[in-house]
Amino acid sequence: MTQSRRMLVLRAVVEDYIRSQEPVGSAALSKERDLGVSSATIRNDMAALEDEGYLIQPHTSAGRVPTEKGYRYFVDRLATVVPLSEAQRRGINSFLSGSVSLKDALQRSARLLSEITGQVAIVASPSLSKATLRHVELVPVAMSTLLAVVITDTGRVAQHGLTVSAMPTADDINRLSGAVNEQCNGQSLSSASETVRALGGTGFETVREAADALADAFASMALDERANELYMSGTSHLAHSRSLTDLAPLFDALEEQVVLMKLMSNLSEEPSATGVGVSIGSESHTPELLHASVVSSGYGRSTSPVANDSERNETSPDQDSTNEPIAFVGSIGPTHMDYAATMAAVRAVAKYLTFFVSESGSGD
Repeated sequence: MTQSRRMLVLRAVVEDYIRSQEPVGSAALSKERDLGVSSATIRNDMAALEDEGYLIQPHTSAGRVPTEKGYRYFVDRLATVVPLSEAQRRGINSFLSGSVSLKDALQRSARLLSEITGQVAIVASPSLSKATLRHVELVPVAMSTLLAVVITDTGRVAQHGLTVSAMPTADDINRLSGAVNEQCNGQSLSSASETVRALGGTGFETVREAADALADAFASMALDERANELYMSGTSHLAHSRSLTDLAPLFDALEEQVVLMKLMSNLSEEPSATGVGVSIGSESHTPELLHASVVSSGYGRSTSPVANDSERNETSPDQDSTNEPIAFVGSIGPTHMDYAATMAAVRAVAKYLTFFVSESGSGD
């Protein structure tokens, strides 16, 4: 018995179980699959796979179902993600192209991903710690307070009050904001903090206090690792799951957003052949997710925008994707989810969010 044939049997069992959610028997595989061997040989292979921990037999007379180890082998061998259909890609492009803001795009992405997968979709907005400065506006709002309106490359807008002992003149304020925008554009917030603090020369003496306060604000934002918000959609899909009893704890997990953010963020930052991270059952080290799987991909700054991604890019891993993820998009469902389809949908939505963020950051 060859190992390669045995693993073809495992793949067939996983695919059939995902489709039917019923234990898979050797007779059914022999009849429906062209494996080139007899039912008895397939039965022996399945018994060996059970001994090795890839399959389990719920009942003596029943067929077999995949274990976490079986699903993991299957997922790890998905060297290429099955591409979405042309209609699905057009639908994503059409739906997301109507977004009027980053928040709108993230909300739309969550709803769309949930509809495509039939599972819970979660999309995170970028944290300030991973943003770069696009523009800052300084506005006097009181006798001793300036409002710093900070716009990042992700389209996020943050506001910080700057306290000064004496309000600079309008010309001095404009001179400071002009210098900051010229010298700090495209810098990380931590770098921008250092640049502003180092401002010197004629014309900046009267705004030194305001410059230091702005530098402090940039430094504070640079330490903000939290995503601004999580956008979630599709929790109602859990009610239609055949494994509702097993998945009931998932409702508790969805309430623990910090845990989900850490898990999905870590998955999205792990390199893989498919550009998508997958956690199966106990791999999440989260009891509430014991009977669930999490699929996540990062989105961020693109070196080659992919708004009208071709079939080539749908099947090639990240050849046009991000330098560094700035946030994540993901799907949560049962361990018997359709991994290939879910991974394709998650990656496709991540690509479109990458394009949206890149376009927003370009100022076009």
